[in-house]
Amino acid sequence: MRSAITDRRGFLKIMSAGAAGAALARGRRAEAGPSEPFKISEPFHGAVLNRRTGQESAGGLKIRVTGEAPVRDNVTVNGSPASRAGNAFVSEVLLADKETDIVAAAEGGNGRREHRLRVVWDKNSRPRYRFSIDDNSFFLRDIAQKKYASLFDSFYLKMLRGLHSKYGTRFVLNLYYTTGDGFDLTKFSDRYQGEWKNNADWLRLAFHARANDPDRPYQYAEPAKLAADLDRVAEEIRRFAGEEVYSPPTVIHWGMIQPAALKPLSERGVRVLSGYFERVPTGWDINYLLDDDRSEYLARHDALMDFSSGIVFSKIDIVVNTTPVDKIAPTLEPLANDPNQAEIMDLFTHEQYFWPFYFNYIPDHPQRMDAVLRWVTERGYEPVFFHEGFLGIKD
Repeated sequence: MRSAITDRRGFLKIMSAGAAGAALARGRRAEAGPSEPFKISEPFHGAVLNRRTGQESAGGLKIRVTGEAPVRDNVTVNGSPASRAGNAFVSEVLLADKETDIVAAAEGGNGRREHRLRVVWDKNSRPRYRFSIDDNSFFLRDIAQKKYASLFDSFYLKMLRGLHSKYGTRFVLNLYYTTGDGFDLTKFSDRYQGEWKNNADWLRLAFHARANDPDRPYQYAEPAKLAADLDRVAEEIRRFAGEEVYSPPTVIHWGMIQPAALKPLSERGVRVLSGYFERVPTGWDINYLLDDDRSEYLARHDALMDFSSGIVFSKIDIVVNTTPVDKIAPTLEPLANDPNQAEIMDLFTHEQYFWPFYFNYIPDHPQRMDAVLRWVTERGYEPVFFHEGFLGIKD
């Protein structure tokens, strides 16, 4: 009889207890005790792999698979014998499809065991960046109150248009439903819809939260609450700006949601969720409540696929409002030199810090934006929207 055991990363292990038990019953020592580890170490389940993390050829992407198994076990990876050195094993697998299952099998005194995982090939990958701005509400209130003739009479949108003209940047502005002082999206006129649509190639609007306060509004909320708030904001964006301008959200306020919320988000078109995936004294934070293993992986990698929802988690590389101009290059350069983090730059900031009336106003915020965008542009990164194609790359 075979018993299935699920390890802490959710992968399937299968071992035959009967073979080892029979050997022990006959007074012989099993070749490999059940406590000896057997696992694939790299790649990680859900890894998004590209030309920097493998060797591209006409047939696909060749990657290295490593792991550990008892010394006496024979190990195969996707049916081919693996090379052994002590407890380590190594093999190569050719990824020919977007998703590939990798199966390592060990045969020995512990019977047959398997470790199975799945990876994603970012087939048409190229250096790219996306720019997302959170906590947007003030600029819409300003336009509504002052009744500008053009959207770009707003200094904020004028600044973003200038950066787009200079660098080709595409921006997603993540909106609150209300500023909390009586203004909400229902009060924003549809008179600018033509202008919104004319600039939809570089400027999109998305849901972020109902309001700035309270903090962490969806960390413990029922998924239905998050879905209802999203639907309400999406409805207003479509009303005043048009379908062409709407983007599925890629950042939820505070980056914390219940795992059960992933499915309703996916059903509403969400394909990527960006977060900090940072270690704090109490554990991992701004990580959409992912488990420790996946959070730690994302702290060191660009992206990770969650197959159950179809959502890719993306690691934010820089928060512009917390990074002075002279710290921008030192923040980004190590990432550009790391094959696991170099291909995609996830750039990020917050709207409030552009406004002089805000208590944490940053006078040189536009200069920081310019410095970040100049850095990625000079290094050949292309602006994309994450919701178009796979992480911004259309098939």
